[in-house]
Amino acid sequence: MKAIIIGGGIMGLATAWGLSRQGHEVELFEQGPLPNPLASSMDEHRLIRHPYGTQAGYARMIDEAYDAWDLLWADLGQTLHEPTGTLALSGNGADWAEKSAATLASIGRPMSELSMEELPRRFPLLDTRGLERAFWIDTGGVLLAQDIVSALVSHLSAQPHVRLHTGTPIRSVDLEHGRIVTEAGATYAGDIVVVAAGAWAPRLVPDLGRRIVPSRQVVVYFDLPEDQRASWAKGPMIIEKTGDVGLYLVPPVRGRGMKVGDHEFSRTGDPAAARDAQPSEMAALLDRCSSLLKGFDRWKIRNLKVCFYSVTGDERFIVEKQGAKGWAMSPCSGHGFKFGAVMGLELARTIAEGRDAAAHARWATGLAGDEPT
Repeated sequence: MKAIIIGGGIMGLATAWGLSRQGHEVELFEQGPLPNPLASSMDEHRLIRHPYGTQAGYARMIDEAYDAWDLLWADLGQTLHEPTGTLALSGNGADWAEKSAATLASIGRPMSELSMEELPRRFPLLDTRGLERAFWIDTGGVLLAQDIVSALVSHLSAQPHVRLHTGTPIRSVDLEHGRIVTEAGATYAGDIVVVAAGAWAPRLVPDLGRRIVPSRQVVVYFDLPEDQRASWAKGPMIIEKTGDVGLYLVPPVRGRGMKVGDHEFSRTGDPAAARDAQPSEMAALLDRCSSLLKGFDRWKIRNLKVCFYSVTGDERFIVEKQGAKGWAMSPCSGHGFKFGAVMGLELARTIAEGRDAAAHARWATGLAGDEPT
């Protein structure tokens, strides 16, 4: 079989990996270089975690995700993941952490609740003001995102039946007949076409434009005071929701940066526009950091980074058959990277083995909770 994949982020690359493992021919097209610094996948790190609010399907799927990452590490010859554990915090009446704990208990992955007295003893760099409940689970960690993307590009480049096209924007796709046309006017045909173009996908597949929107997101990288660096390098990922701010913190593992972001979606912006950002855009997040993190007044902003999510209304993934020879793949909404390996691997299996497309689409939404068959 010959597959054409549009998009060289984690989803497109992982699907190419899955198909190439089975011996299929793959041509992947990326509008920029590979890796593309504008891709949503290209950041120092991403998180993988079991806590998922009330979304039991995605919480269950984390185990499948870990299995797929382990398979990828074996193929790459290196493990690009650092375990940290997961600390979920809530306050101001918000209950995401409690709901996550209840959901995980129901599927046999219980979290431990920490009292407000115990929390600062376990994690002395946290301030408990404004917090009401805290839950801990040993699982979870940091995926070294841009290293993973770079390693996948190198791995695929070495495969004899994979061809990577860089600097090749796509003008149009025909998912019914399995054809694409590049901006330069060249036509390519395959047995299957997968559109995994992230925030650019709606420009190629009009149906996606009615269901997902690009969302400009800003994250902050910090330089830490010297007396905190070692502690935070061994610290947990933190997800803290107080009702006003959806803060997540990524510890500086393996020499990477200390990153803090806000999970609230902007649902605005053009992924092709300039990506300048100002600290004023992050005022609410920085204010919450100042009350949650001890010594935050000594943290220095190293840089701001803008990336783009492709967001659905319910934050669930879209991976579905479109046309006789096409698939639209948009598993993002700000939480897709952790599932990158399993999304690519399972889509490759569904395509190659002729598994039920509707069952696969439902599995990708996190509603089925079971492997597609």
